[in-house]
Amino acid sequence: MYKLAAVFALMASPALATGLEIEIEGEGANGTITVDLFEDIAPKHVEQISTLAGEGKYDGVVFHRVIDGFMAQTGDVEHGKLGGDMRRAGTGGSDRPDLPAEFSDISFDRGVIGMARAQDPESANSQFFIMFAPGPFLDGQYTVVGEVTGGMEVVDAIKRGDGPNGAVIGQPDVMKSVKPIE
Repeated sequence: MYKLAAVFALMASPALATGLEIEIEGEGANGTITVDLFEDIAPKHVEQISTLAGEGKYDGVVFHRVIDGFMAQTGDVEHGKLGGDMRRAGTGGSDRPDLPAEFSDISFDRGVIGMARAQDPESANSQFFIMFAPGPFLDGQYTVVGEVTGGMEVVDAIKRGDGPNGAVIGQPDVMKSVKPIE
């Protein structure tokens, strides 16, 4: 009986997106990237990202931290909307709970997407970053959620930030729309 109940529970739960289509525009990047999400590696994180994307929460969110030769960070649905106070971008999350770490043996190579978090490994929420170059020092420290499968040239064109924290000065590039895809 338990097995049958588990099957019905799985059937009743919403299907996870297997990817994202992200339209980016700005002074640096203009175009679309496609992302393959690793629902088998980080199911809780993929569910969170898929839900937020499906609700349109990522639409209009800026790339607030962009470090040349390292990564581009975005996804602050609370304080990172274009037109908001950009001094607060990167300090928020979403109205959903923080997530437990789902570390894997996948390396942070170019195009890999990881979840941003505070010092606590259990603090990832909505923010994520896309790697410009390999960053093996992140392996086992951050949750890998997916990888760019198309449009890496658009990622490479994202407006860079300044200084060691990569804060974007002036008008940052923005995720105009983020849609879950199967």
